[in-house]
Amino acid sequence: MILEIVPVADSGAPMGRPPLGMKPTTVRLPLEIIRRIEALEGKQRRLASFIREAIENELERRENQGK
Repeated sequence: MILEIVPVADSGAPMGRPPLGMKPTTVRLPLEIIRRIEALEGKQRRLASFIREAIENELERRENQGK
């Protein structure tokens, strides 16, 4: 039996989802804080989106504080 390897042309287009422009970061939170977030937002809402929103709001607040 002879197997032939046939090269396949690469389209050059990336596969999968385009990059999101985000860097994964580990944040250690006490369990109590996670429970408080879940109590406010429910377990259906993703924790990461809550944290991103909270950080963005705090950054804006601090940036505007100096103006």
